[in-house]
Amino acid sequence: MTGLVLLTAGTILTCAAGYILRGRKTANSRKILGGASAALLALITFALILTISPNLSAAAQTGAENTASGLGLLGASLATGLACLGAGIAVAVVGAAALGVVGEKPELLGTTLIYLGLAEGIAIYGVIVSLLILGKL
Repeated sequence: MTGLVLLTAGTILTCAAGYILRGRKTANSRKILGGASAALLALITFALILTISPNLSAAAQTGAENTASGLGLLGASLATGLACLGAGIAVAVVGAAALGVVGEKPELLGTTLIYLGLAEGIAIYGVIVSLLILGKL
């Protein structure tokens, strides 16, 4: 409950600070943004620790039977997350190159769409692998 109160207070304080500073011209706006981001990250971390810590003792009593399913869920989430990250990087690079090519030769639009589809296929493979992992649990 304390963590939820901290998260709510942090959100309200961040919105209030943004409302106060929105019309003001500051010379060091990057320092203000960096400080606010660091403070918000610290507040979120502290709130999550306070929210999760009461549940840790109850989770320790359940035993090791949940370890295998937990690692399976972790593997499925990593498969999807990392595949989507790789697909995002690939689509960014291929998309930028495709825009340049289509700008010079519009007749190559179909070819560039094929390359973009191949780059997006990486994310689909990650989702398929995570579904296979979840099917084994």
